[in-house]
Amino acid sequence: MTELIRPRRAAVTALLAVGLALALAPAAHADTPAPGAPVPVPTADLARAHSAVQDPSVLDKVGHFFARKGVPPTQQLTIGAAEEAKAAQDAAPRLAGDTVPVYTLDAGFVAGTPGAPVAKAEFTASKVVAADGQTASVWTVRQGDSWRVVNIASGGDESDYAAKAADGGGTAFREPQVNAWYVLRDGRVLPLDDEARRSVGADGVSLAAYQKLVHQRYGDKLPGSAYDRAGKGGGYRLDAAPNAAPEAAADGGSAIPAVTAATALGATALVAARAGAVLRRKRATR
Repeated sequence: MTELIRPRRAAVTALLAVGLALALAPAAHADTPAPGAPVPVPTADLARAHSAVQDPSVLDKVGHFFARKGVPPTQQLTIGAAEEAKAAQDAAPRLAGDTVPVYTLDAGFVAGTPGAPVAKAEFTASKVVAADGQTASVWTVRQGDSWRVVNIASGGDESDYAAKAADGGGTAFREPQVNAWYVLRDGRVLPLDDEARRSVGADGVSLAAYQKLVHQRYGDKLPGSAYDRAGKGGGYRLDAAPNAAPEAAADGGSAIPAVTAATALGATALVAARAGAVLRRKRATR
């Protein structure tokens, strides 16, 4: 398997720094999902994440993201600070639609662990639209009893694919190593983008066939493997902010793991490279 895949958009963060991995934690829910389906994220959690994005300080950051056309703060623009501030205000960012959970291929499923879901909730995403039509996806994770914005990415893939999956009855999830988006529907894994079609074909495959496929791709690269011990599975990681709380509260039944100063959002789940060239995602992030 080709280990490194060149990203189509630069991944840059202003809210987090490189260094920490995603905390994966199981959660109990009253509703039993269909076989292979991810554990759903409670509506209350999604509402809290949505409220976090509505914070004026967050929308101001998104406004600057739009004003800079996704160019990170570490790079200079041709406009001055005053012009950027005006452009950020003129962007008038607003939330569009619901906040959605983003599910990512689960390592337990890849390993063939009995009962493991095909994917687990990694973060939530909220689509934000600018006055000129630009769109961005604001990512949030739980930290203690609150929800924390950890990233801003150009476009709205997360919300768009979740809507496509829900429209036909199913759950969207991603295989970030090949930038593929799928929907799990009626025991089949169906493609939602071109990368997924190249992966499983236009008609998709059964859940069992997909498990064999990803086990073949990543089974020897899971945490604890020789590949991992050799330092090749370090991951593209995003660090917590300097003022992050030292400890997070108990999981509280959420399907999305809490993060602490030592555990933050991981941009990839299974296969990674220390150089950071892992996500084949045409995304500009801050």
